[in-house]
Amino acid sequence: METRISPLSQVDPRARIGKGVEIGPFCLVGPDVEIGDQTVLTSHVVIVGSTRIGAGNRFSPNCVIGGDPQDVSWQDSKTEIHIGDNNIFREGVTVNRGAEKEDGVTRIGNNNMFMANSHVAHNCRIYNNVILVNGVLLGGHVHVHDGAIVSGNSVVHHFSTLGRLSFVSGGCRVPHDIPPFMLAAGSDNPELKTINVVGMKRAGISSATIDLVKEAFRLLYRRNRSLEEVRQYFANMLGDVVPMELASLLTFVENQKAGKLGRAREAIRNKPPEVKPQSAEERKAA
Repeated sequence: METRISPLSQVDPRARIGKGVEIGPFCLVGPDVEIGDQTVLTSHVVIVGSTRIGAGNRFSPNCVIGGDPQDVSWQDSKTEIHIGDNNIFREGVTVNRGAEKEDGVTRIGNNNMFMANSHVAHNCRIYNNVILVNGVLLGGHVHVHDGAIVSGNSVVHHFSTLGRLSFVSGGCRVPHDIPPFMLAAGSDNPELKTINVVGMKRAGISSATIDLVKEAFRLLYRRNRSLEEVRQYFANMLGDVVPMELASLLTFVENQKAGKLGRAREAIRNKPPEVKPQSAEERKAA
């Protein structure tokens, strides 16, 4: 596999470039960047900072990956971005590296699609098979779990969590967590309208399990039963044999209720970082 780098691009000789990588014209790759095999930078792509990129990713024109976190508390530390394999970054996507909070890393998994002009802020975590549609903006520390879809021009409040296979309709302002398998709609403070049946079927979840999740939705969000009542209802129905999807939904709701402002992870906001990133002076000394 031949690596091809346009002479019109500026690639720092200290950058680690894998096999079969293609870097088109007018790209900029910084010294602390690692790019995995068969990744493509089409043209006008900027990748800077301490950024690790896996194999088979594709970056369209005007992507900026690894830029400084847009956080006034950032102290120019060597924070990072970790990107997995086979992700698609369309035109104008921006992904900021972490701020000196939590573990100082912005994380992106595998097989995700980031459509044009979407933004992933510092310390976010995007799991796998996620789709951010055009113009989606994620605030800092947002977690988006496997298979979630956020429709165009939606904005997600920092420290919010979007559960597995959740679906957010277009133009939403999302100030709180969206539980797994739920479909949320409404321009301001979106409501949970129903469950994401199409997404669950595509993920291979059985009809019987879908019916159980639908019943949990009805009890929690239509009849406003307490979580304890819902757990007891399913314990009486199922005994100890609870499908993983139903168990994960109820655990998510429990964590959300234990958090603040409808966001489970809001409770960690003021905790010290797990790993303190190096300062600029410490990096220079090293």
